Amino acid sequence: MAIGDSLTVGFITSTFPMNYPYTEFLKEIVDKFLEQLEKNRVIDVTIRNMGVNGELTSDILLRFRRDVIGLKPNYVIILGGTNDIGWGAPVEEVFANLKIMFQMAMDNGIEPIGCTIPSVLGWDEGIPPRLELNELLKRFCREKGVPCADIFSGTCDPETKRLRADCSSDGLHLSEFGYRKMAETIFEEAIRSAVVREVNRD
Repeated sequence: MAIGDSLTVGFITSTFPMNYPYTEFLKEIVDKFLEQLEKNRVIDVTIRNMGVNGELTSDILLRFRRDVIGLKPNYVIILGGTNDIGWGAPVEEVFANLKIMFQMAMDNGIEPIGCTIPSVLGWDEGIPPRLELNELLKRFCREKGVPCADIFSGTCDPETKRLRADCSSDGLHLSEFGYRKMAETIFEEAIRSAVVREVNRD
């Protein structure tokens, strides 16, 4: 399961209403990886996208029980906070909402996967609160033993910390290439180990 806002939907302004959800690219990567493993055990991987454009973490939290807990996935990828930061919400408030979602998942036997939110291009003032939120999230995930994919680092210029131009469609949303990079980052930093664990499970 993947839950979040327009970055989970795969929204691109220039191609609306066509979206490029990272979950489709992630499914391709996982399927190819499973083929390469050449294991006797066959795993059928389904990734369900529960992204909604424009949502704040408070909105995602409101539907988390219905859209995640009620559907009982094995794993849930949680990505939220971009819109909150855009509206000037306090970082601690955004982080608190995310922590509740992680805890709800764990309390219900669902393994959460964290994601840092990507940077922006053309709004440098929006970068520091993203860095602050991401550091809180990464520290929380380390303490809880939860995998966390660093999408910010995977799609930004390492010197300026701005969203890379080739990863951006409008300065906020990603390009098709950016969503592919997002999927690759999530796979390498979180999903690969989960897939190997599932394949080797007795």
